[in-house]
Amino acid sequence: MRDKVDSPIIQVEGLTAGYDQTIVLRDVSFAVHRSEILAILGGSGCGKSTLLNAMIGLLEPMAGTILIDGQDIVTADDLERERILATFGVAFQGGALFGSMTALENVALPLEEFSDLPAEAVDWIAAMKLRLVGLEGFEYYRPSELSGGMRKRAALARAMAMDPKILFLDEPSAGLDPVTAAQLDELILQVSQGLGVTCVMITHEVASVLALADRAIFLDKTARGIVAQGRPADLRDDPSNAPVWQFFNRKTKNKGTGKA
Repeated sequence: MRDKVDSPIIQVEGLTAGYDQTIVLRDVSFAVHRSEILAILGGSGCGKSTLLNAMIGLLEPMAGTILIDGQDIVTADDLERERILATFGVAFQGGALFGSMTALENVALPLEEFSDLPAEAVDWIAAMKLRLVGLEGFEYYRPSELSGGMRKRAALARAMAMDPKILFLDEPSAGLDPVTAAQLDELILQVSQGLGVTCVMITHEVASVLALADRAIFLDKTARGIVAQGRPADLRDDPSNAPVWQFFNRKTKNKGTGKA
């Protein structure tokens, strides 16, 4: 794990969140350090998507604060929120590319919405981002003409369009074959290390977590919060927390205790 001595770039304190009257997460607190890759893990229904949606401003929490580079996205007014949104990019599960647009147009969209750059500069930057993720020559392909891995790369390029300090990655390698997933993992690592971008990654892919993450937090549906956190290899090798050990080792029982 990288040594971190500076202030966290993301600070979540006392977060309670859910939908209508149903609480999914209760009193969750954690920090993400600058240039760190943090994985958010857990079984289905544990609140990973709820946490992500709260962190990127799509879900208003019931309680708590979420500081993004020192600014509270929960209480921010419209102008402050726009400034906060410009500090991070999001690559959604499945890519969420607009099917009627080319790859270049998809990547250019945030620049058109949130900058005053002329059209020529927008196209140049969008093409540069596509080149960065290995999609040079595919600028004018529509999503339906790209493979699953290429769509994931295009989504990553769009998330990086505004040179964000933070990338939120929702199941970045889900649905990809092992070789393509490994290639995407390498790309994410290059972006993080080469550009100093902080990454928050939601995933079920244990191989990706072990290959990429400096640290992981594990959410539990029953606890409605974090039940373990630390270096992924340490969580994998510690049989004392049965659900976490089972997740990392793809077991239905803990070999040390025989518990399901």
